[in-house]
Parts: sequence; structure tokens; C-alpha cells
Amino acid sequence: MIKKYIEIERDALSVLAENASEYEGIISLFEGCRGKIVFMGVGKSGHIGKKLAATFASLGIPSFFVHSTEAMHGDLGMIEPKDIAVLISNSGNTQEVVQNVAPLKGNGVTTVAFTSGKESKLAKECDYLICYPKLPEADELNLAPTVSSTVTLSLGDAIACELSSRKKFTRKDFYKFHPNGALGESLKNEK
Repeated sequence: MIKKYIEIERDALSVLAENASEYEGIISLFEGCRGKIVFMGVGKSGHIGKKLAATFASLGIPSFFVHSTEAMHGDLGMIEPKDIAVLISNSGNTQEVVQNVAPLKGNGVTTVAFTSGKESKLAKECDYLICYPKLPEADELNLAPTVSSTVTLSLGDAIACELSSRKKFTRKDFYKFHPNGALGESLKNEK
């Protein structure tokens, strides 16, 4: 039975890969960022945002995560006009995420909707859009963020890897940001 769910998520990634060329514009936008890439979200999208911020940072792309609800209680002050805010919501209509767009734009921050909701509030209100295919979730109820979170994570990781490659980020550079743990230890002798 478990194989079926793994295959559903695998197949979703195949659909995503077929549309990879659609994301060239957003990669160029990120490449030109003079500040940080700031990921925002709540719930499972928030967890994905935290992981993406960590991946971007470890690959030499300045990044951090701000919880969408906390942003509206003062954490917007962490985000500067030179930054790009990536607001993650599968539906694109999550109020706790959408409510951040107007204040961010009012503070001069470039906003990017990261969603499957092409016609959603988030997609319409943000400056740019990363839209991935809307596909059924893997669970029997078609409710639990499974396929959507996997696709968001995979696409975000792919964007980070492409940006890092364009920056000619090396193993030596990686070691600067990741000197500890098994990865750091494996790179220590390459310094």
C-alpha cells in the first residue's frame, strides 16, 4: 500500500519536471537580488519555507524564514526593500499569508507568490509568481499536504541549486557555511 503513495508523489515530480522551463524568469529575478530571499508561510508551507531558507543559505544565497503570522506582529521589520519575499501557500488564499502582501509592498519589498493557485489572491496581489501544477494530494482524502509540499520543496531546492551553480559556488564555499557535522568533516581536508 505504501508504494502507491510514494508513486503518486514521484509522478507529481515528473509533471513538475516537464514544466521546468517556466521558472527561468524567477531564477533571473532571484539572481539579481541585492538583499536576502525571505521565505514566508504558515502550517506545512511554513515548514517547507524554513527548509528552503536553510538550503538557499547553505548554498551561498542569503536567505531566512519569517512566519507569516509573526510578520504581522513586528517581524516585517526584519525585511528590507532590497529583499525579495517569497510567500508560500498551496491554495494562494491562506489569509495569514495573503495579509502580508500589502505591508511588504508598502515597505518597498518585492513579493513573489509561490502557489498552485494561479488565479488566487496571492498570485494576483504579488509582483511575481512561481506557480506549480495543482495535483491531487497523495492521501485517500485528498487533503493532507503531501504532493503539494513535496512539489514546493523540490521546486524550491531546484531553484536554489540552479542559483548556486550560476554563482559558481564551490565545495570550498560550502565548507565556509557548513564547517561542522559529517558534511563539514568530509570537506575539511579539501580546504
